[in-house]
Amino acid sequence: MFTGIITGVGRIAALHDLGASAAHGKRLTVHAPPGYLDDVGLGDSIALNGACMTVTTFDAPAGWFTIDISAESLARTAGLDREGPINLEKALRANDRLGGHLVSGHVDGVGRVLELAPVGESWLLRVLAPAALGRYLAYKGSITVNGVSLTVNSVADGPEGTEMRINLIPHTVQNTALGSLTAGSAVNLEVDLIARYVERMLAPAAAKEPA
Repeated sequence: MFTGIITGVGRIAALHDLGASAAHGKRLTVHAPPGYLDDVGLGDSIALNGACMTVTTFDAPAGWFTIDISAESLARTAGLDREGPINLEKALRANDRLGGHLVSGHVDGVGRVLELAPVGESWLLRVLAPAALGRYLAYKGSITVNGVSLTVNSVADGPEGTEMRINLIPHTVQNTALGSLTAGSAVNLEVDLIARYVERMLAPAAAKEPA
């Protein structure tokens, strides 16, 4: 479990195939900020751009760790198949502040950035979400974009999906990898956990699983 509050910006430094076929995944080597891995152990969970991954090897003094990602996960996420900056968040502890919202680290879909532009002292981020996720998005609701907990400022359904507008304060742009996004960038989206449970509870009785 996570909160969507990014605790460091790392970098995917290398990718190695775990096999010769397309059914095999990859091993990623990630460089973390100085001191980031001091309290990390083997098997710990770290979210990479919002996708929960398991630390398989690491060198805390050198500041790097590796994760293995399956072909299925690569096909359903964005930004984990190439070198570059990446948002990092360690798993939530029981005594941590819940500064963002409850985040599972399971990517629900991949969206597309329509625009990232300065507006006053802040930035406007426009993202087109898959139509299937539109019903989970609401004005002033929560959304996770590449692992960052954000507030939706407006929602508009269209033929190609659901467009949402989000305001990014300077702190967010400066302390996450969102500032490197451009129009056309693919981003990992995770909808509000509570919204999924509400949908299930309100589903018609006929839609329940058979006994």
